[in-house]
Amino acid sequence: MSHPTDLTLTQAVQALQNGEISSRELTQAYLDRIERIEPDLNAFITLEPEVALAQADEADRKLVEFSKTRPESVLPLLGVPIAIKDVLAVKGLRATAGSKILESFVPPYDATVVERLREAGVVILGKTNTDEFAMGSSTENSAYGVTHNPWDLSRVPGGSSGGSAAAVAARMTPVALGTDTGGSVRQPASFCGVTGLKTTYGRVSRYGLIAYGSSLDTVGVLGQNVTDVALIYNLINGPDERDATSSHNPQEEITLKGNGTLQNVRVGVPGEYFREGLQAEVESAVREAIQVLESLGAEIHAIQLPHTQYAVPVYYLIAPAEASANLARFDGLRYGPRLKGENLRDTYTNTRGQLFGRETKRRIMLGTYALSAGYQDAYYGKAQKVRTLIQRDFEEAFETVDVIAAPVAPTTAFEIGAHRGDPLSMYLEDIFTLPANLAGVPGIAFPVGFDSRSLPIGMQLIGSHFQEQGLMNIAHCYQNSTDWHTMKADLYRTYADE
Repeated sequence: MSHPTDLTLTQAVQALQNGEISSRELTQAYLDRIERIEPDLNAFITLEPEVALAQADEADRKLVEFSKTRPESVLPLLGVPIAIKDVLAVKGLRATAGSKILESFVPPYDATVVERLREAGVVILGKTNTDEFAMGSSTENSAYGVTHNPWDLSRVPGGSSGGSAAAVAARMTPVALGTDTGGSVRQPASFCGVTGLKTTYGRVSRYGLIAYGSSLDTVGVLGQNVTDVALIYNLINGPDERDATSSHNPQEEITLKGNGTLQNVRVGVPGEYFREGLQAEVESAVREAIQVLESLGAEIHAIQLPHTQYAVPVYYLIAPAEASANLARFDGLRYGPRLKGENLRDTYTNTRGQLFGRETKRRIMLGTYALSAGYQDAYYGKAQKVRTLIQRDFEEAFETVDVIAAPVAPTTAFEIGAHRGDPLSMYLEDIFTLPANLAGVPGIAFPVGFDSRSLPIGMQLIGSHFQEQGLMNIAHCYQNSTDWHTMKADLYRTYADE
């Protein structure tokens, strides 16, 4: 068998169930890699190796027990290590959301997605780095330091799920959970050369998620390939009575078709996503990937999503407004550290003023202004109306096509600090991912090539509501016909050669 960290999630499950490796050996292999690479990468905020190994030992005990008594009943992910983005509650592990204001907060319960994965038998390696409260596109806004891209340590991994994407790309974990509010799974997946699924809004429970934008937040998955992502999705999707925004659709089990044909699949290509400012190498790689889909039998159609240009201003009114309300609860009285003042007002001011980061404070102020008396109708109200127009664009498009294919980001991973001091230029990095969040539809990003600097290029497929099955089938067919998703990051190869 190859090195344990070379295994995909699916291969690791098979190796564990066949007795080729123990959960302790597999977990220790990942912990060893994390110990060696983490100083360069900074992909994790919280690691507790002894807790992970204890979980692995319990998994091994159960694996032996099941193999002797009822092998057909073995838990689907028993003994498999995973990582969790640090905006999701994991009982007994810190949940900082990348912020100093939650530095010491330890949840007394699991998020629903974590609970479901625990029931499937996973071992939790740790909590991955994130932009503070998931507000960012580069993981530079974390109070716990910048995460670096495993393909080039001078560049960002994307955000806000940058820690999860970097950890998967560097083979520090086979899969990781992330969240996508405006592209925060798909964009880091693209920058790090991995596969990332944004689910339909409401398809996966948000219970136990530290909220950023409540009408936009979705929990997603990052993995090496579509097969691995589908395996996690099958376990975490489905209704949850603890989440008022959860859909009532029954739990779905994706079955990937491996016949390699896309006959009768209609793929829309929106002209608005191939615009001025798109890196030429990104456009070329995405168009070549679309040609691969056509060679597999898909029909390619030019479509229009005319309100795409308004996605950035609409998002940056709605999301900060929701964040302003959601983050009001973090005041130093119930969670995390408290910086006392002479009176209650001073305590609030000191705690929030000093423990929130610059970008978080910027978005809280933007949102508070957009909701303030005399401005709500002009800004927030108008943004909601334009959001409806963006939703209608997708509804009309899906009357003529099954999926939409487009770039994930205008460029490949940019240098750390490239947008420092210019928030607008950073916000514009999200132009191709924000519309799917505003419309609440699912999307999947996966690697389709490299630029001249050997940085990964990703393409996204966007589907209509609750069409995760179709999206993953198409992406799976593409990955069966190409090998971009099998490429290993430079940092991984450097340590593998030692």
